Amino acid sequence: MNKKRCAWVNLSNPLYIRYHDKEWGVPLHDDRRLFELLILEMMQAGLSWETVLNKRENFREVFEDFDPQKVASFTEQDILRLLSNPGIIRNRRKIEAAINNARAFMKIQQEKGSFDYYIWDFVNFEPIDNHVSSAEDLPTTSPLAKKVSSELRKRGMTFIGPTIIYSYMQAIGMVNDHEIHCFRYEQIKNMSSK
Repeated sequence: MNKKRCAWVNLSNPLYIRYHDKEWGVPLHDDRRLFELLILEMMQAGLSWETVLNKRENFREVFEDFDPQKVASFTEQDILRLLSNPGIIRNRRKIEAAINNARAFMKIQQEKGSFDYYIWDFVNFEPIDNHVSSAEDLPTTSPLAKKVSSELRKRGMTFIGPTIIYSYMQAIGMVNDHEIHCFRYEQIKNMSSK
């Protein structure tokens, strides 16, 4: 039996199917994975998510498995090394933003105890269910995403506008935007209500 999935999933790409079925929209509370998705969403700006997914393993390798402490210590030599790597998105502004955001991420961890606590506090630790009925109904931003983006910028982060942050909120499960006919919608809804 074929599973009904969200209409945006490219069914010819196993990475895309796995991401949709196993990760997207699942409430995430691990700081390192939260950092990974923040950087990947930022790298996506102006590109397709599929492009990022196809390069994800390369990103994990060159960004030290998204250890914020290691990324925060990157130097100009590291930037040049990354810019010469065809396995990732080679955009100087995005790479510099990733390093800068690692530093801001760590400051939030120090102040709040974890980035997880900080980011989930915006939704009172409870995912928002948007009851999306079709891909056309998927929001690209929200008042909350604008607020989170603004707060992160005040804390020194860059390259994290409201559209990137809304996509991030979807990815880490702060919002459940699986289409209501998708097999993951109820699973995630039930996961969130426990």
